[in-house]
Amino acid sequence: MTLGPLMVDIAGTELSAEDREVLAHPLVGSVILFSRNYIERTQLRALIEQIHSVRTPALLIAVDHEGGRVQRFRAGFSALPPLRRIGHAYDADPRQGLAMARALGWLMAAELLACGLDFSFAPCVDLDYGLSEIIGDRAFHARASVVAPLAVAYMHGMRDAGMAATAKHFPGHGAVVADSHLALPIDRRELMDLDEDLLPYRRLIANALPAVMVAHVLFPAVDAVPASFSPRWIAQELRQGLQFAGLVFADDLTMAAAAAIGDLPDRARRALAAGCDVLPVCNDRAGVQRLLDHLKPHLDPASQVRLIRMRGRKQPGFETLEASAAWRSAREWLARSAAKPELKFEPGDAETGGI
Repeated sequence: MTLGPLMVDIAGTELSAEDREVLAHPLVGSVILFSRNYIERTQLRALIEQIHSVRTPALLIAVDHEGGRVQRFRAGFSALPPLRRIGHAYDADPRQGLAMARALGWLMAAELLACGLDFSFAPCVDLDYGLSEIIGDRAFHARASVVAPLAVAYMHGMRDAGMAATAKHFPGHGAVVADSHLALPIDRRELMDLDEDLLPYRRLIANALPAVMVAHVLFPAVDAVPASFSPRWIAQELRQGLQFAGLVFADDLTMAAAAAIGDLPDRARRALAAGCDVLPVCNDRAGVQRLLDHLKPHLDPASQVRLIRMRGRKQPGFETLEASAAWRSAREWLARSAAKPELKFEPGDAETGGI
């Protein structure tokens, strides 16, 4: 059986009979877990084994586990800082900031892999323009020239652990006020004005970025539909312009920003036609059932290859991980991230600063 384009969620800490029926459907290819699915690590491992037992090849399992406000599993896992802490470290000492980014990317990935997950939707590479509360300190920095190298280092840390990175939210969610969970954000900039937002993607793609998540943000100067449903953004700008060959996730199709496209089947069809490989559908089991009833199978061999490449590298258990020198070293970097960095001040800084 192939892996389908739908990414679905489950309600509890173990699978119900209905969950098993949904997960066995050929349109489903992956599962996303939330805080409600987690009690402690032994329970999580058992849940993942249940999901893997449903079918062959095993479904992929993902989570949003960036750190800071967005960390689904808490007790028993390292308390990761928001990515902004890494940006602060970079401001104090670029070399140390890059080392911290790689170490914390490894730590996040290694702990999830040790429990059997495949990947986390990280890193967030949006620029913080001081407008979007939903982004805020999830962003490494306000400057693309800082976000780009930190994102590459973080991705390399994830790769060192055996996890594929997913950069989000393409082409950028940092310059809008609205939260796409609640409303459709509109960014009225021209394409030429988005070079800074696209710079992190250029650098990551040059370093073999495995996956991108596309935002439900409307750029009316570029296309008349949100980026996640736009062939212009996905096929033309991302695939052709940036030469991206990896997997494309839509953002969650149940978010309010996607409602302008139509009902869930319409959203799914439009996102697939635009070039998305995977369609997350969260917190709406009735909507998932409608998709399973009305969406025709989408069998794209290239998409299958891209999806399979997201499978995480098998790791020994958490106890073995905690006993390793690599984990202890990464935890030292984690402790450093909690300390307030001392920014360096060079003579002449006051005279060269801008408004």
